[in-house]
Amino acid sequence: MESDNKRIYLSAPHMTGNEQKYINSSFESNWIAPLGPNVDRFEKEISQYVGANGALAVSSGTAAIHLALRLLDVKAGDKVFCSTLTFVASVNPILYQQAVPVFIDSEFDTWNMSPLALKKAFMDAEKEGNLPKAVIVVHLYGQSAKMDEIIEICTFYQVPIIEDAAESLGSTYMGRKSGTIGKFGVYSFNGNKIITTSGGGMLVSNDHEALVKGKFLATQARDISPYYQHSELGYNYRMSNILAGIGIAQLAEIEGRVSQKQAIFQRYVRELGHIKEFVFMPEYQGTRHNRWLTAFFIDSVQPMFTPLELIQELENENIEARPVWKPMHLQPLLKEYRFYPHSIHLNVADCLFQKGVCLPSGTNMTEEEQARVIQTIQSFVSRKRKQRFIAT
Repeated sequence: MESDNKRIYLSAPHMTGNEQKYINSSFESNWIAPLGPNVDRFEKEISQYVGANGALAVSSGTAAIHLALRLLDVKAGDKVFCSTLTFVASVNPILYQQAVPVFIDSEFDTWNMSPLALKKAFMDAEKEGNLPKAVIVVHLYGQSAKMDEIIEICTFYQVPIIEDAAESLGSTYMGRKSGTIGKFGVYSFNGNKIITTSGGGMLVSNDHEALVKGKFLATQARDISPYYQHSELGYNYRMSNILAGIGIAQLAEIEGRVSQKQAIFQRYVRELGHIKEFVFMPEYQGTRHNRWLTAFFIDSVQPMFTPLELIQELENENIEARPVWKPMHLQPLLKEYRFYPHSIHLNVADCLFQKGVCLPSGTNMTEEEQARVIQTIQSFVSRKRKQRFIAT
């Protein structure tokens, strides 16, 4: 196999071909600055698609999480429980508010927040007389967490949920769209997501008043006044009319993108599922996994190779793959904060990080390119098996 083949990316942007029409309308109408008719339409169409009462288009998923925390009145010193197996953008807004993150482990059924660990964290917080102000649940790689169990716990303690659905637009949980089950839902339209606006995010909620306040905060918290007056701290977080136009075109293709992602996953399983050490990320009962990324972990007491060795082998063939997210409680920035494992004897997030691999899953990857990925992995595994056989 030639090492100078065209690069295969993990999840590259995939344009529909219709984006330019909405970009051109922005130029023709001179709606170049933030806000405008594309923003209004994109918000409306997102809220209709996911089944939320309203939506607020912002500059990033991170900004949407930050606004959700502000709207829940999270202040300095407040606790916020958060999934540990995630990207740092789920956690940074907690620090923006000078609040205290508490990290919750995953479980193997979904790779997402463990209800067992969450319950233990709540019990300890109750004993200490310091319940969290919010819980941020991440739907990793497009798989929804066990929301029924998580909602039951949070409802008992009367603590609101923010769903970080940055990776799970198009996924469902028990017939409901991911991101619409908690108090707030957050989506990301970064370049690598299932649909993209280049950069951007969305906050959704059934609480109309909260979204009105969020819009106020996201537009520099300008008071109603004949001059520029500000009584609260605000942010420059609104999405531009141009980017929203890209989003309109992208959203029209969301169901097709989900089908394409699922087909990519199925091809990987069909060609690599016989490798007994590979355990692919499951699709939990009653959910639709959008398969934003195909991920698996190497289940072996004495593995033939490490995830990083496999990733390097793919890189040698100009193929991008990545480890599973490094848990937040292991990050140097966040090591001082408390972490609750799934059980006394089992830390699931660490296990998935140490053994997990994310494979190229872009919807503009051709079947021939995916065959290249599969062949590289098959050849690598076969070579490692032979080396082990000779060694023994």
